Amino acid sequence: MTDQTQQTPIPQRIPMKREGELVPRMLLRLMILLALSSLALVTLAVLTDRPHVGVPQDGPIAAERLIILDGDRSGAVRVRAADGTLIADMSERQAGFISVIWRGLDRKRFVAGTDPAAPIRLVRFEDGRVAIIDPDTGWRTDLNAFGTANKAAFDGLID
Repeated sequence: MTDQTQQTPIPQRIPMKREGELVPRMLLRLMILLALSSLALVTLAVLTDRPHVGVPQDGPIAAERLIILDGDRSGAVRVRAADGTLIADMSERQAGFISVIWRGLDRKRFVAGTDPAAPIRLVRFEDGRVAIIDPDTGWRTDLNAFGTANKAAFDGLID
């Protein structure tokens, strides 16, 4: 008995000819020009000490409090007043964003070689912005940039 099954031929790959370059040479040159122009502008701004124009100016202060953030690597954070009074003792589940800020501040102070237990300024401006300012290192962060829930975590510590 003969085998009546037919085998289908396997299609052969046909090499494709490329018609021109994938990225046109003129576009590549323009991208390089854009990168070099950006680098030149940043270099000029740094060398001439041009002030930062995108940074909001500090307005009148509505409320301010000196606090000490004391945390550990597990994420737990204790918030104390400048006189040492305990304001909040938060576990790693409760601390959340406050723990993130403590880690950033701790790293900045470690690099600068300053006291990790020094108080920081927690400031609410009249326009509603809330900022943390470290007088020892000059480090500062505007908490509004991290969303309303994260800002609210520190907002409650001012009052």
